[in-house]
Amino acid sequence: NPITATIKRTFDIVFSLSILILSPLIFIPVAIAIKCGSKGPVFFKQKRTGYRGKAFNCYKFRTMTEVHNDGTYQVKKEDPNVTRVGRFLRHYNIDELPQLVNVLKGDMSIVGPRPHMTEHTEMYRKLIDKYMVRHTVKPGITGWAQVLGYRGQTDELWKMEKRVECDVWYAENWNFLLDMKIILLTIYKMITGDKNAY
Repeated sequence: NPITATIKRTFDIVFSLSILILSPLIFIPVAIAIKCGSKGPVFFKQKRTGYRGKAFNCYKFRTMTEVHNDGTYQVKKEDPNVTRVGRFLRHYNIDELPQLVNVLKGDMSIVGPRPHMTEHTEMYRKLIDKYMVRHTVKPGITGWAQVLGYRGQTDELWKMEKRVECDVWYAENWNFLLDMKIILLTIYKMITGDKNAY
């Protein structure tokens, strides 16, 4: 629907610009903390699957000592590769903030299914029914699956199946009020911390 697509895109631009205007207040202290905490770049980019299966570079703050960019590495609970600063950033979802640039570029939306690594897309599309339905909408910085607690390591297939179930439901039932609900729940989790964010 062109009207709903325009509403969602307009909101994405206004919302992301509003935060990016104030971003130096967060980005500068975070960048200093990352550089002081460990060697390496401030930002990290990785190929993820986006709208209609098209790959794009997804941006994050670097949270690990060693950058794994082979498209298969998943952070585990108590992962020794995650820095002390990185653990804090991940716990409060601050590491995702650079994706506001992805939103402005049109690669992502504020709300939508979280973008998966391209290699994982190729694997799970063969294992999970309706997996590719999640790509009929743009991926998001936050999503329905995440606010319901389905995030973190997917070491068992059922964990990814639950995520995909939520993503497909979102894609088939999207409305503006649902996005507002997800954003408010995400802000609440950012303030209180997310036990599944590691």
